[in-house]
Amino acid sequence: MAEQEGPESPRRSSGGRKMSLQRCETCSEEEAKYRCPRCMKYSCSLLCVKKHKLALSCNGVRDKTAFVSVNEFTDLNLLSDYRFLEDVGRTADAAARHPTVHSPTTKKLLYCLRNKARRCNIDLRTLPIGFTKRRENSTTFNCMEKKFYWHLKLVFPHCHAEYTLKGVPDDKTLADILKPYIDPVESDPVVCQRLKIYTVSPQSDVQILMKIENRKQNSVRYNELDASRSLLDNLQGKVIIEYPTLFVVLKTLKNDMVVLGQDASEPAENSDSESSSLSSMEEGEIRDSS
Repeated sequence: MAEQEGPESPRRSSGGRKMSLQRCETCSEEEAKYRCPRCMKYSCSLLCVKKHKLALSCNGVRDKTAFVSVNEFTDLNLLSDYRFLEDVGRTADAAARHPTVHSPTTKKLLYCLRNKARRCNIDLRTLPIGFTKRRENSTTFNCMEKKFYWHLKLVFPHCHAEYTLKGVPDDKTLADILKPYIDPVESDPVVCQRLKIYTVSPQSDVQILMKIENRKQNSVRYNELDASRSLLDNLQGKVIIEYPTLFVVLKTLKNDMVVLGQDASEPAENSDSESSSLSSMEEGEIRDSS
């Protein structure tokens, strides 16, 4: 007699292909056939794949820079890292050959932008042409008003939502910036519905964080920002790569974002130590990374 399969044995199709025992996480009706490389969600059809991407703002592309512990590191991870470094090398080489890089106008604009930021005690760093953040960045400085108009990204992790803002004046408070998104009265109805978990929560529970740059991947920390202060005040003394990305979280919900100084395993430290001292730099000595 043929041996019976156990209750936990994976079923197989008539063609011998192993079938998933997972249900589709979008419709919860059909058996899953696909798994997203980005967020690892199970789907049963192309329609559910598209729905999950729209609902979670997922692009379906595997995160090649995701942290992998030494115990879980395999030959496949090593090969993936090697190919990733090759891709970076090709991108950097193509960027170096781009005619815009050698344009005096482009260099002057970036140089002036970084110098204006340095005078505001902000360490603004730009990436080479070809990088996504460099292409996206629309930050400008108005010499007449002596004011930055920032390109800004808002991330709402609890709802898997991201929003990009352009031309945000540096004297606008963070509370005013967030009003169109989480304020139950002033927010857009569609956005309000998507960010419902934020709009129904007290404003005192809302926490605004910004990632500290130049830290190891397994030691990521965040600065907590003051919603009552202006964007400029919150950015002072910090390292910004191209443009600020703000993470809006709720204190009452668990998240894996560790705020600097609140981790018992490490003492509080000044985020300025991650970058070179701005006060010690002579005018015009900002490194040209373009």
